[in-house]
Amino acid sequence: PPPTGGAVTTGGAVTSPPQGALRPPPTGGAAGRVVAPGDGRAGGQTDCCGGGFSFSFSADRHRHRHRRDRILVYCASTRQHRGQPLDSDMSDWRSHYHNEDEEDQDDAEDNEEEFKFIGRDSLIFLIDASECMFEVDNETDISPFDLTLQCVHKVYTSKIISSDRDLLAVVFFGTQKHKNSVDFKHIYVLHDLDTPGAKRVLELDGYQGEKGNKMFKEDLGHSRDISVGEALWACSNLFSDVKLKLSHKRIMLFTNDDDPHANDSSKARMARTKASDLRETGILLDLLNLRRSGGFDTSRFYRDIVSQSADEDVGMQFKESAKLDDLLRKVWAKDFKKRAVTRLNLKLGEGVELSVGVYNLIHSARKPAAVRLYRETNEPIKTKTRWFNGETGSLLLPSDTKKAQVHGQRQIVLEKEETEELKRFDNPSLVLIGFKPLSLLKKHHHIRPSQFIYPEEEFITGSTTLFSALLTKCLEKEVYAICRYTPRRNTPPRFVAMVPQREQLDDQEMQTMPSGFHLTFLPFADDIRKVSFPKSAQAERDQIEKMKRVVQKLRFKYRSAEL
Repeated sequence: PPPTGGAVTTGGAVTSPPQGALRPPPTGGAAGRVVAPGDGRAGGQTDCCGGGFSFSFSADRHRHRHRRDRILVYCASTRQHRGQPLDSDMSDWRSHYHNEDEEDQDDAEDNEEEFKFIGRDSLIFLIDASECMFEVDNETDISPFDLTLQCVHKVYTSKIISSDRDLLAVVFFGTQKHKNSVDFKHIYVLHDLDTPGAKRVLELDGYQGEKGNKMFKEDLGHSRDISVGEALWACSNLFSDVKLKLSHKRIMLFTNDDDPHANDSSKARMARTKASDLRETGILLDLLNLRRSGGFDTSRFYRDIVSQSADEDVGMQFKESAKLDDLLRKVWAKDFKKRAVTRLNLKLGEGVELSVGVYNLIHSARKPAAVRLYRETNEPIKTKTRWFNGETGSLLLPSDTKKAQVHGQRQIVLEKEETEELKRFDNPSLVLIGFKPLSLLKKHHHIRPSQFIYPEEEFITGSTTLFSALLTKCLEKEVYAICRYTPRRNTPPRFVAMVPQREQLDDQEMQTMPSGFHLTFLPFADDIRKVSFPKSAQAERDQIEKMKRVVQKLRFKYRSAEL
């Protein structure tokens, strides 16, 4: 969720917040590293946002959708037929399937839907290779360059396991030799944007340690004549050279030099211009500042370079890193994609609304789906399903089929609009009903993983201020809000408890707990049942002693040869 600042209330008045009063939720952990138990269902939700998306359904619903012979089909010719799934190579049917999938999406219940986003995530590690990066820190006995390579190594190995479809690249700037698509001096592209593999990990390991540093100096060398603007240009070209669709583009810059262009204003101006161009094209630039003698002052140069997008916490407020754990926490926090499940209005009363985004902080980690391969070429195959008229054999289009319900030995045909209207209760919204003390919210009320809401200033101006004031007052009075939650159209509403949460930071000023509200789904009456435990008769003391002697008589020495 975006760090949009906010306001807190003191004595009933809304004032400007202190630094860090309302900051974005935590992003620690790589994708697939945080695992939470589900709610007993096969489906679930993943937190996502941005880009185009499609739906996928739970395993139970997927099996139901493939039992097509049980679906009652009403043809346009007023005859009843049963659909029979057949395989065919008709490429023009693809457009019809899109409509059919949309119809299935509307039929899915909220707790059985899962967002699946199109495109691949890409990440470029832009590493300063000047001589100051190779100076060993007296406290940690490790150079900033070795610390950076260890961090990149961890990311590579984690991506191989959890997100093997993500694209990664490593680019050095400040080297004597150069290798890049635009032939810029002192910029060396070690790895192009591609999926991580063992060969790349071993290549990175070869430059670690004292021997590795000497090998790096022999192979690539060092140079003080660097240009951050040209390095960003080379990274931008790496994104452009990828033929795949990219949904998330990010550059992480590792350096311990807080002003690389102190004596060259033209290069500094070029770097600021290129950083602005990257922001306009949707490429995020993050600074991972490493510790150096004298401290790292971001205001000298990098404050105008680093991206300050609407959905990212500004990394400049963090202290410089000197340990691997601290650096990894920052990398995971920035690399983790914060995507909204939905965005809607929180209605506090008549004419009082604010915009919020709904997020899943954790989600179930599932086993990757099996990929069907063609036995001769070992290439992935695509399975298609066709609907045909059982009597005539003609191809059935989506317009030829309607939904029907048998009631009283009579078949009632429903249009798509009618089925949607039956399920439509309200527009997507979060409507405030009232407040209750936190002590009334019990643990047994938990029926599924909760969601998290955070203000969206883009849609309604002032949402952050009102949200922060509401959060502060709920924390002061120790109450939670009861709301009616309708996440999407054609979805039945649920009653939820908006539980306030205060922000918590660690010693590195990294957020461990976000400030905002948890949406805890409240159970209906039939969701909770009382289980009666029949009382059994207790054995008396003499009966227990006699049973002990029986068990002792049953013991014997085990010899496998005698059995």
